[in-house]
Amino acid sequence: MDNSILNKVILVDDNEQRQAALRSSLSFFNVQHKVMSFYEFLKNSADQEQYSVALVGKCELPLSLNKLVQFISENYQSTPICLLENWDDSEKLNKTSKQQILRVLSKDLDDEILTDILHEAQVFHSVRLSNDEKTDHHFPLLIGESPAIQSLKQTMSKVVDRDVNVLITGESGTGKELVARSLHNLSSRSKQAFVPVNCGAIPPELLESELFGHEKGAFTGAVSSRAGRFELADQGTLFLDEIGDMPLPMQVKILRVLQERSFERVGGTKTIKVDVRIVAATHRNLDEMVSVGQFREDLFYRLNVFPIEVPSLRERKTDIAILLKHYTEIAFEQGLGRLKFKLSAIDSLEQHTWDGNVRELLNLIERLAIMYPDGVIGVSELPKKFRHISEPDPSMYQVQNAMNLNADSHFITALEASMLQPQNAEVKLPPEGIDLKAHIENIERDLIEQALVNSGKVVARAAELLSIRRTTLVEKMRKYGIRRK
Repeated sequence: MDNSILNKVILVDDNEQRQAALRSSLSFFNVQHKVMSFYEFLKNSADQEQYSVALVGKCELPLSLNKLVQFISENYQSTPICLLENWDDSEKLNKTSKQQILRVLSKDLDDEILTDILHEAQVFHSVRLSNDEKTDHHFPLLIGESPAIQSLKQTMSKVVDRDVNVLITGESGTGKELVARSLHNLSSRSKQAFVPVNCGAIPPELLESELFGHEKGAFTGAVSSRAGRFELADQGTLFLDEIGDMPLPMQVKILRVLQERSFERVGGTKTIKVDVRIVAATHRNLDEMVSVGQFREDLFYRLNVFPIEVPSLRERKTDIAILLKHYTEIAFEQGLGRLKFKLSAIDSLEQHTWDGNVRELLNLIERLAIMYPDGVIGVSELPKKFRHISEPDPSMYQVQNAMNLNADSHFITALEASMLQPQNAEVKLPPEGIDLKAHIENIERDLIEQALVNSGKVVARAAELLSIRRTTLVEKMRKYGIRRK
């Protein structure tokens, strides 16, 4: 909701005496207002303005209340309505129209009632926004449809167009930089630079030069002048990641820039002015750090103008299936193969604690894509720490082993037996038929016994004659009760 309409009212009434009285009252209460008769209101619908609430009085035109509500909904962005008096056909309103009526007054409008109406209108707009307005396309970098991620997007939408400092908090790996980039991409600064800097990854002695730049000869190795991150982010957004790791001496200098919007390069004397929006992020509890003197209180309040808390992955587990689909597509585009996840595997992943949040999920996808390129991931394919349910079909894995040892071996040995037949020999089926499995087993047993005789009962040599593994031959000897003695 646009906050500029919170104190903006339109009064539509054909009762001239009440219209004049309410005009005076609204002026006295410092409420922005526009006053019209119903004829003027219907005629001037092209202005398409939006109001906090429409105060509707007596209508002298042949207009039903249902038609009026529909007209306001279509031309004034569903502005809520307060009836200054009851309409004869108010009971005939359809369900949708009734939801747009805040109340019907039974007494004259005073300051207290007006305040209540404005508050009800504010809540009406807020609830309608959360229920009706789709925000997914506003923040394409934020993947998910859970209540937690929708709440995050709605919070972000309130500050995306406002040039105020934002402090993003949340556990490591939740995607705080994606939130910062999303705020920048939809802001009025989107055509300018988004400059990230990780305050915890830069040594303290280099952080000042990294942020503010330096002049030639300012220190050993400064062979030329260099612009810092603040200069690079001029007219754009500077993202101070892990601001909680910034040393206290540097916090003082950052505070000065936030207050004065100017600084000097290291080793320089020229004051440089910048217009930068600051978005900071941390996984630390800055309130606790302030209380123990590890973070400056004045800087904390400068940064914490609008706080945004990013939910952990365990708070939005219903998004895991969506995240898997999205990031497996990215892995495929990067040449790692396209994974498919069985529902049982997704169920198991939804029970994981995800201490590393989305970053841990990304690492898992990359690992699985390397291990099973273009594969299907079930519970048994997941690393052990991610298996939180039992394999729903363990026999599938056991059957595969049995088939390799037994079922397939009948066809292999049958093929070997046929190859040992004379080339021109003809194999005929007896008129009475044959037990194929028993016949193949007899041939297989006979060939094993011959191989053992020819190899001097040495199992390894007999296996070579049959072109099978020694362990396979031992299994077959055990099956047929064949001993070397």
